[in-house]
Amino acid sequence: MNIIPAQEIKRRGLAAVDELIAKGDLHVIRNNQPQYVVISEDRYQELIMAEQEAYYARVRAALSDVKGGKVKTFKTAADLLKALETDETE
Repeated sequence: MNIIPAQEIKRRGLAAVDELIAKGDLHVIRNNQPQYVVISEDRYQELIMAEQEAYYARVRAALSDVKGGKVKTFKTAADLLKALETDETE
């Protein structure tokens, strides 16, 4: 990952970011600590799509568990808590 001090952006503007973002994601350092990450629009869209795909995969897995009878239900929250304490949910 590329690194740029916030002062460099302040001094040179977005031109400083443009030069480095072409090489990949960019950490912006402020007070000697990473404060921000700048990514390209394409990379942002990739991350959003990956997040959505992971979400759908979790939902599909949960539905599969429900259909497969792997899900246990409880009548009350107290029953759920009791089961969690005694590991009855496995």
